[in-house]
Amino acid sequence: MTEVSSLTGRLLVATPALADPNFDRAVVLLLDHDEEGSLGVVLNRPTPVGVGDILASWAGLTGEPDVVFQGGPVSLDSALGVAVIPGDEGAPPGSRLRTGGGEPIGWRRVHGAICLVDLDAPPELLAAALGSLRIFAGYAGWGPGQLETELTDGAWYVVESEPGDVSSPRPENLWRAVLRRQRSELAMIATYPDDPSLN
Repeated sequence: MTEVSSLTGRLLVATPALADPNFDRAVVLLLDHDEEGSLGVVLNRPTPVGVGDILASWAGLTGEPDVVFQGGPVSLDSALGVAVIPGDEGAPPGSRLRTGGGEPIGWRRVHGAICLVDLDAPPELLAAALGSLRIFAGYAGWGPGQLETELTDGAWYVVESEPGDVSSPRPENLWRAVLRRQRSELAMIATYPDDPSLN
């Protein structure tokens, strides 16, 4: 089997040609990507459901908008927490956020300052370290080789993520904002009309 170059921590930005309505203008943060498949969350699909309505203990730690986001079409009854935890190494050795072996308690670093949060952990244990937190219902998943096929077919642009993408206060503008900041012809795609037939 061909070795897969990991895209973990990068963004998948839906191309205008992507026909799947689940991913129309979607910006997906890849949390895992290897030869066994890929898993990510859609960053720009806020729902009308408040975090306090389903995970009251975490509500005070989420940013604006403080709603649950639809992370993707898979397992909509499950919740994932994605946060920004500043600092190269996360919590300092000996802090309450580390076990004796040096592993962080309650979260796993995905890429840079972006981390997956264990929503079963006591929120007060992580409150001091979290820079921002977003709760996602469901996720986007791909089987082995499936994402690579979609990339070859031109369904996604792959770009670098920034910590602010996770907590964008205006998620409805994230697709355009991510494309606009690219230093390539992708920046022009940001002006692509919502309905090209109206041009």
